[in-house]
Amino acid sequence: MTTGAELTSTRAPRVTAARRLVKRAFRERDGRFLAEGPQACREAAASRGTLLELYVTAEAEGRHADVVAAARAAGADVVRASGEVLASLSGTVTPQGMVGVCASVGATLADLLATAPTLVTVLAHARDPGNVGTVIRCSDAAGVGGVVITEASVDPLNPKAVRASAGSLFHLPVVTGPTVESLLPTLQAAGLLVLAADGAGERDLDDLLDDGTLSRPTAWVFGNEAWGLPESTRSLCDDVVRVPIHGRAESLNLATAAAVCLYASARAQRPR
Repeated sequence: MTTGAELTSTRAPRVTAARRLVKRAFRERDGRFLAEGPQACREAAASRGTLLELYVTAEAEGRHADVVAAARAAGADVVRASGEVLASLSGTVTPQGMVGVCASVGATLADLLATAPTLVTVLAHARDPGNVGTVIRCSDAAGVGGVVITEASVDPLNPKAVRASAGSLFHLPVVTGPTVESLLPTLQAAGLLVLAADGAGERDLDDLLDDGTLSRPTAWVFGNEAWGLPESTRSLCDDVVRVPIHGRAESLNLATAAAVCLYASARAQRPR
């Protein structure tokens, strides 16, 4: 359905309820989160039962009629709103004129392991929402079976993380909350080789690719953006692996290192 007249008040109750979802406490309490931009809203509409409301300016509705049609087909409440209302819901400098209110998504670790994944991404104590969203996007592109985000990490439903995932958040299981100490042995018991990505690792990624190690079902563990993985986490892993630096760069950032490692595994696991 479509709400009638254009919504212009940033103080309207439904706008206030949506705007407060920028805070984690309200997301957890309400079981909802925000998805900004046509790409995220399109993927939310395609994920059954996820897109609940779509706020859109007249201009954006004209540019992205397919997304609005998909939202209506998904049963979302489409609300035509002013630029001021959309700006109040947006976290970007240049709002795209479209914000969705979505039902919270996520999976349990048991759900993920029941699919017998051959490649899993683990983010341990990741604090930057942009990095978390980008790693989810990289994981989706590499064909990863699911992403696990440990306790004390940023919420993947943070608006910035959702934007950075570019819709991939709706494509694969994302598990949140387990401790590193409980998670890694569980992954190993499920038959996954657990590899820590660390610049000081004793093993070289190219060597593992050459000797066939990466063809095994694998969970890659990536650490905090600033201080990487502590020894207590590295010691729980089967190996600590470094991405070789062939030039003069000191290191790779989290998202880039994740992309390199995940694609190396995806290449090794690809049927010949």
